[in-house]
Amino acid sequence: MRKNPAPLPEAGALSAGGRAGQGGACGQAVLEAWAMLRYALSAALLAASAAAFAVPGGPIDSLLPGAFACELPGDATNAAGYRVDDENFVIANSNSYYTPAGRGIYLLTGDDLVLTSGPKRGDKYRRITDNFLRKLGPDGKATQLRCVRKVLNNSVGPGCDRAGTGKSAACAAGAGNRP
Repeated sequence: MRKNPAPLPEAGALSAGGRAGQGGACGQAVLEAWAMLRYALSAALLAASAAAFAVPGGPIDSLLPGAFACELPGDATNAAGYRVDDENFVIANSNSYYTPAGRGIYLLTGDDLVLTSGPKRGDKYRRITDNFLRKLGPDGKATQLRCVRKVLNNSVGPGCDRAGTGKSAACAAGAGNRP
C-alpha cells in the first residue's frame, strides 16, 4: 500500500538519473514534496478564506422592514416620551431606508447600525433589540434618543385603526406612511 497519493511518473518519463522508466530515490522525493505542497496550499487557502468572513463589528445582518419612530424620554410628571419626527425613518428592505427627505443605505454589523448614504448619512445607532435602537453621539456613546419600530401594539395615527379592521397591520409595516 502506497502512502503517497501523488501519481507515479508515466513509463518512459525521465527520472533523476536521466534514464527512462526508472523512478529513483530523487524522483520519489520530488513527488512527495509536491503532494505536501498541494496539501499545505489547500490548508493555507482555507485559513485565509475564514479570515475573510470575519467582520470587525460582528456578522453582517439586516433589520426587519418597518417604520422606526424616534423620541426623547419623558419624565414622571409628563409624557413617557417626546416624539422627534425629524429623526424618524423607515427600513424598506435588507439594506435601505427612507425618510421624507430621500432614500439611503445602511450597514448593520453585529449590533452597530450605520446609515452610510442618504439624508441621514453618518448617523449611528446601537441595536438593543430587533425593535429598539439607541442613537449614538459623535463620540460613540449612547444618547437619550431612542427609535422604536412600529408594531401592532404601538402604531397609532392617521391610517391606523385599533378596531381590528386590517388597517393596523398595514400601518405597523410602514405601508401608507411612505413619502
